[in-house]
Amino acid sequence: MNATDRTPADLLRSALAADPARPLVTFYDDATGERVELSVATFANWVAKTANLLQGELSAEPGDRVALLLPAHWQTAVWLLACSSVGVVADVAGDPAAADLVVSGPDTLDAARACSGERIALALRPLGGRFPQPPAGFADYAVEVPGQGDHFQAYAPVDPEAPALIVAGGEYTSAEVVERARADAPALDLTGPGSRLLSGASYDTWEGLSAGLYAPLATGGSVVLCRHLGQLGEDALAKRIESERVTATRR
Repeated sequence: MNATDRTPADLLRSALAADPARPLVTFYDDATGERVELSVATFANWVAKTANLLQGELSAEPGDRVALLLPAHWQTAVWLLACSSVGVVADVAGDPAAADLVVSGPDTLDAARACSGERIALALRPLGGRFPQPPAGFADYAVEVPGQGDHFQAYAPVDPEAPALIVAGGEYTSAEVVERARADAPALDLTGPGSRLLSGASYDTWEGLSAGLYAPLATGGSVVLCRHLGQLGEDALAKRIESERVTATRR
């Protein structure tokens, strides 16, 4: 990856320039049997559309706080990179009442209503499906995002030294996210391009975010992100590790 990358969005741009067709995020939900594989190009397209939604439709500006009430999921990874693209602060499992916007999964809608700003709801259904009935007081992400532009240009440059991520009580700038992700790579057995990390860790800690997104992205690797991994037996897990060509695991 490019040594001059200072933000997670920079890392994604470098990955796109290097090899857009390679897998970046492969997602499993072992409660539903869902599997989704996103190449760098497909993932980047979702990020661009989501960033355009944030900046254009929701009027988010650098420094705004977005409470992300979402599990470890491929769409959560998209939102984390979209926040980085716009320059807003991604507050993972943050207080909706203290946030400028809230992005909620289906299980946290009641808590998300404490946000007085814009509210976006994700059904987290297979293939990014929409809610059968949109929740009252929320815009349905799956309805809003498809019509957004495929290319994103920030209104203002993103400051790498500005706050970018809040998780588990820790606050990090964009540059710190990149630096910490790179520093985590050796302990996660991420050795560079071709590394493929299977992670069953939650996104509500730095360690989970690093293993499940940032460290693979920072090293030119990819992630097999598994939700409800505890429901998968050891034999089935071994088969997944083999079939997905996993080189390292974090459970």
